[in-house]
Amino acid sequence: MTHAPQAIDPPPVTDHGGGIWSIPVPIPDNPLGHTLVHLVETDAGPVLIDTGWDDPASWQTLVDGVAACGTSVQDLHGVLVTHHHPDHHGLSARVREESGAWIAMHAADAAVVRRTRTSDTRVWLGYLAEKLAAAGAPDAHTAPLRAARDRGRSGELPGARAAVPDREIEPNALLDLPGRRLRAIWTPGHTPGHVCLHLEEEHPGPRAAGAAAATGTATGMGAGSGSETQPGTSPGASPPAGGGRLFSGDHLLPTISPHIGLYEDPDSDESTDPLGDYLDSLERIARLRPAEVLPAHQYAFTDARARVDELTAHHAERLSDLRALLTERALTPWQLAESMRWNRPWDRIPFASRNIAVAEAEAHLRHLVKLGRVEPVPGSSPVTYRATD
Repeated sequence: MTHAPQAIDPPPVTDHGGGIWSIPVPIPDNPLGHTLVHLVETDAGPVLIDTGWDDPASWQTLVDGVAACGTSVQDLHGVLVTHHHPDHHGLSARVREESGAWIAMHAADAAVVRRTRTSDTRVWLGYLAEKLAAAGAPDAHTAPLRAARDRGRSGELPGARAAVPDREIEPNALLDLPGRRLRAIWTPGHTPGHVCLHLEEEHPGPRAAGAAAATGTATGMGAGSGSETQPGTSPGASPPAGGGRLFSGDHLLPTISPHIGLYEDPDSDESTDPLGDYLDSLERIARLRPAEVLPAHQYAFTDARARVDELTAHHAERLSDLRALLTERALTPWQLAESMRWNRPWDRIPFASRNIAVAEAEAHLRHLVKLGRVEPVPGSSPVTYRATD
């Protein structure tokens, strides 16, 4: 559940120096306000990092923003997608149609895009209703989902028109961008194929860093967790550390904690650990020691290590709180979600956001189970969890 600050007027297109620009592309009716699409100048032509939400006004803002960078959408050479969510990947197809640009994404998120494009809405509605019921959701919450499924509701799932990438971002590989040294870092957690992009070049100077420092690096947790994540090698491998700039997508944001839920796939029985993935990914990013972080939301900032420490402490506190609840009595994931701290009382959280909250509770539970600190109660239905001795 991404809890974000109130929407504010988007910032202008910003020249970060060294051939790097940011373009704020609006997200309709969302408190996040906008996605910061980054433009990177290369010897082969400009490349975008993410594209923004698929909406006519967002498209026009992107077109105008690219022009403000001194080029045009038609001249774009490629698109690097940090992850498959629609506020990042939504306009990629339109960019490709207008420019012929290639689109690159990590294989795990590309698989999500392909699955979403071919999924039957009724299957997803049934899957979600059954999953929520197994987590302890009351009949009043699952009934609308079952009714929509039984009516044979058709139509597209969100993201059903998203572009299928034509290139794969390989973890830890230097990307094929003439004149630039940009390395992909696999950072699963927010999504299974989320990537950050590390520009292993000398920082151009104090202009961007000074602007970030003037804005201030916030210390609040405010987002998804009660509050909003490696070409060819193992996830634990890290490229050389030190300096440069990091395009962090949603993995590392200055005041928002990205939503960490379960990786949903109705056709898979694999038991993943997204929170464990995220925490491991955070530490890999901290070891890079980038001089500046250019996130996909909010604003640029400079102290990646401090922000990683805040997020790590936040999740440690959340895990401790959940285990404490389970020492008192066995609870379902739904009951735990009701007891967790969000940015508003549970009775004011909308229907869809409750689904996301339960997914976040389940991700924390799964990590606690992996650590041996809680366990499911045998034979419980819906499933309940209890603390281990």
